[in-house]
Amino acid sequence: MNEEALRALVRESVARHLAGERRHPAPPDAVPLPLAAHSSHYRYTLPESDGPCIIEPDVACNHCGYCQSHGH
Repeated sequence: MNEEALRALVRESVARHLAGERRHPAPPDAVPLPLAAHSSHYRYTLPESDGPCIIEPDVACNHCGYCQSHGH
């Protein structure tokens, strides 16, 4: 594939994306899961800390929740 063909492919892909076309539409029975129901959004119950961060002890805890999740 030469540079000109690659540029044409990129232009076509961008135009399709901007037009809202989908190559593989979702099946009609597909229902997205609510974010709160997905396991990657589950947060463990850990004691709140006003001291150092559990993940990076050199900084103060800013209550981001990273240590209470799988980091997603």
